[in-house]
Amino acid sequence: MVERTGWDSRLSVVADGKRLIGHAGAMLLRRCADRTGLTDALAKVLPSSTVAGWRDRAGVLVHLAVTIVLGAANLSDAEQLQLHHRPLFGPAASDSTARRALAALDEAALAKIAKVRALVRRHVWGLLHLRPGGFPWLTVAGKRLTGWIVIDVDATVITSASKKAGAAVTFKKTFGFHPLAAWCANTTESLAMLLRPGNAGANTVADHINVPTDALAQIPGSSAAKILVRADGAGATHGLLEHLEALNTTRRTVRYTVGWKITEDDEQAIAKLPEAAWETSVKFPLGPGQRVFRLRG
Repeated sequence: MVERTGWDSRLSVVADGKRLIGHAGAMLLRRCADRTGLTDALAKVLPSSTVAGWRDRAGVLVHLAVTIVLGAANLSDAEQLQLHHRPLFGPAASDSTARRALAALDEAALAKIAKVRALVRRHVWGLLHLRPGGFPWLTVAGKRLTGWIVIDVDATVITSASKKAGAAVTFKKTFGFHPLAAWCANTTESLAMLLRPGNAGANTVADHINVPTDALAQIPGSSAAKILVRADGAGATHGLLEHLEALNTTRRTVRYTVGWKITEDDEQAIAKLPEAAWETSVKFPLGPGQRVFRLRG
């Protein structure tokens, strides 16, 4: 609580533990969803009812996302955080209400939500372009990629302490899940994500095609954009690279960069190449004594 002292009118802080709330920054997250139109747009495509006690599903899902950002690991955590936030957001949605809201998200509902996300993202990106600094174009290897949207595709292992649906032994010998996601590197937004069991293959071609496809659907004007897709060694498959090549049109340019695990045979072959076969690819040092080279021609 903040109050004024009587003798000099300066502000002082009284740590009396009253009228205080933790995670007050949650208001910024919720207000962002409201101000950008996301909450209202979701309300138009999610189930609604006039039954007394019905909780607006858009509000439930948006605030559930807020609690996840704040560290909620399950629906019980989310409920407790919302109870703590009652002075900010009003009565909390119970864990059972949140569970019913999530259970109702079938393929049709998820497709509608994806369209809503794309529409809101178009609005937000339009505002970013109007900023004094403009849209956040990336600088890669010393070159500013003005006009290029960069998509990073990568999977991650999420461990689980119990045998939840889809949990399995991962390729890293842990137990849990192996989702694959695509992120916009310009804005750090999550564009698309595919939930996968823990034993999902690291370089499954179908998954690596589906996720970038969903990500492109989230990018405003993607049919006439310049797109750079980046992936690690899991993306080094003929199927994915041929798919990305096929996305090029007279209006859209798609480029990609993928990792490649060098084998002992590769190292032996590279060692046989003369030094004159290489040229500097990046003209400035990346670090002490570091440069990037490529084969001539």
